[in-house]
Amino acid sequence: MKKVLIVIGFRDFQDREYLVPKKIIEESEIQTETISNKKGIAIGVFGKTININKTISEVNLKEYQAIIFIGGGGCLPNLDNKESYSLLQKANKERKIIGGICIAPVILARSGILKNKQATVWNSPMDQFPVRTLKKNKAIYKAKSVVKDDNIITARGPEVADLFGKKIVKLLTK
Repeated sequence: MKKVLIVIGFRDFQDREYLVPKKIIEESEIQTETISNKKGIAIGVFGKTININKTISEVNLKEYQAIIFIGGGGCLPNLDNKESYSLLQKANKERKIIGGICIAPVILARSGILKNKQATVWNSPMDQFPVRTLKKNKAIYKAKSVVKDDNIITARGPEVADLFGKKIVKLLTK
């Protein structure tokens, strides 16, 4: 059975970006497992709680066909680190499907896996830091809702969580 690894920040992950793709993936009879940077009860921006019993360092990539990083205010403070970069680099080398939504594509970019790849990321007229970070790390920024380039899918934010989930399922089932 196919399995997707969902990575969330231990505090302040974006509830909708987590719940909507997870539901779409599971409705397609694909298993999901949620991990974080710490064990215990992870809490979303809007109060969703999830029991986490595995951390990034404990992941065996061979168990998964895809790995997706969820955004939210806690994404960068919790997940923007060498451990996440290493996991993403290994997953990319093994040709896993990789996804990042909202601010999470910043982590994908900093890991180096978006080099020369088209990608999107959350941003606003007042905050262009995410776009600058993608460009600085040699990604080709596209001002689109969801962007697929080879095995990598990026999405702008919670308003496109359903499209993001559907793109992941499409890649997993083709």
